[in-house]
Amino acid sequence: MVRPLDPRLLQRARAARRYVVLTAGLGLASALAIVAQALLVAWLLGGLVTHGSVPGTTAVRALGGLGVVVAVRAVVAWAQERYAQKAAAQTVAELRSQVVTHAVALGPRWATGARQAEVATLATRGLDDLEPYLVRYLPSLLLTALVTPAVLVVLLGLDWVSFVVCLVTLPLVPLFMWLVGVMTQGTSERRLGVVQRLGAQVLDLLAGLPTLRAFGRESGPGARVRALGEASKKATVSTLRVAFLSGMVLELLTTLSVAVVAVAVGLRLVDGGMSLTTGLAVIMLAPEVYLPLRAVGAQFHASTDGLAAASSAFAVLETPAGSDAEGVLAPDSSVRALVLDGVSVRAGERGIDAPSSLSARIVFGSGVAGAGRVVVLRGPSGSGKSTAVQVMLGLLRPDAGQVFLEVSGPGGSGADRVALQDLDISWWWRQVAWVPQRPAIAPGRLRDVVTGGLDVDDAALDAAASTTGLDSVVRTLADGWGTRVGLGGVGLSVGQRQRVALTAALLAGADRPVVVLDEPTAHLDAAGEQVVLDTVRAWRDAGLTVVVVAHRESLVALADQVVDVAARSLEGVGA
Repeated sequence: MVRPLDPRLLQRARAARRYVVLTAGLGLASALAIVAQALLVAWLLGGLVTHGSVPGTTAVRALGGLGVVVAVRAVVAWAQERYAQKAAAQTVAELRSQVVTHAVALGPRWATGARQAEVATLATRGLDDLEPYLVRYLPSLLLTALVTPAVLVVLLGLDWVSFVVCLVTLPLVPLFMWLVGVMTQGTSERRLGVVQRLGAQVLDLLAGLPTLRAFGRESGPGARVRALGEASKKATVSTLRVAFLSGMVLELLTTLSVAVVAVAVGLRLVDGGMSLTTGLAVIMLAPEVYLPLRAVGAQFHASTDGLAAASSAFAVLETPAGSDAEGVLAPDSSVRALVLDGVSVRAGERGIDAPSSLSARIVFGSGVAGAGRVVVLRGPSGSGKSTAVQVMLGLLRPDAGQVFLEVSGPGGSGADRVALQDLDISWWWRQVAWVPQRPAIAPGRLRDVVTGGLDVDDAALDAAASTTGLDSVVRTLADGWGTRVGLGGVGLSVGQRQRVALTAALLAGADRPVVVLDEPTAHLDAAGEQVVLDTVRAWRDAGLTVVVVAHRESLVALADQVVDVAARSLEGVGA
């Protein structure tokens, strides 16, 4: 069973720590106000009933004090609600940022397939379940730890019999909460799992929808998505049913406990064994003993949903990732070459190394007459070409071998080798323009998408668009460069998206010595392939080093260096 307050939440989210401290202070103020209100009301009513009146000056003071107490309770409730919403939003934002950042640090090999969809679901909808936990459940839990003991101490001073009754019946509430919680936890985890599977199906469907539509199969996965939607609805209804039943059970239990106290007080009032003022105070304070626990029980489903989401987030955050070292490259050093030394990456589910023992030295900017170089990674499908690119970029660490950068020594003479894993990876990424197989295209105006926030004048933009053939696309669009593009390039064809990505890389590559293209001609016709070839030539003529993953001979024919990539079966090879 999950703990009601996971300490990892306080360790990971600074907003949660501040919120707990604030809530504890508000809870203490609320406990004092509750006790003061009960005693003042009991004193006033007891005096009126017993003596027929209360001295005017004393009554005015008591009523004034009661007004202050009521105001304090109102301010406490207002502050709790206001800062609860704010802290919940900040905590969810902190955890969401940490999950996304850590998932990126874990690399693309970790975040693949169903796991990628699970992380996406968790970072978007899943962590939203923490909001009701922080806004409703956690304040009730802290009030239970503060208000209930304070009221019990006051009851002990007023009437030890009522104190004993409350003390005996109080443990029944958490006992029933535990029994209900065992049921609720399972339904909450099943619900989160169903939602994650539904998210995975929908993401896969959206990613493959252009292909499915091309073959007339776009309606095929609909039945599976509907089935998962029904499963999600049933899991949610099951969780709510248990939550409502738990609330009813706890309400009945606490009501009976308060009734026992009230009956005992009434009998002793009739017998004359207790003063009316004391009896009224006890009757008003007895419900306050159970009220925080009743609130905890009513919101218990929020705790299980929220902590289930938090546990999933912590599972991602606690997955070990390679540590990023501080940059050791001197500011005036220049990179001469990238060296792959016996690099192998294990593809566990396939039982192979892909690539296997890959060694190559890629020299930067040493072509003929000051031109750059084109380096082609060649090999059959599944040999690990794209994986080798991820290793070069520092997105993936090899299972064997090393990746080095050769940098200029002091005064520009000689060369030193620096392991890529020892560098500040963000510095290396600033040296590389990368166009993956599926370019990431942000939503917005076409010009903003292509420039990526860079300050690019019209002449440079038109020149880059002319090189990649994007200018002809822009001319066909009604709003030209002002055309709105959806997330992932929605509104553009596959070929047009490729031209957008190439143009963006061409503009970014002006300040970056290395350009990496992963299968840039895949799914392109002859005209689109020619655009890619012209762009690669333009980069080379500009003195850049272009690393290309390629199958087609037209790209291989441009190469100044060809690196053959091969996989190897692990049968009979020790781990």
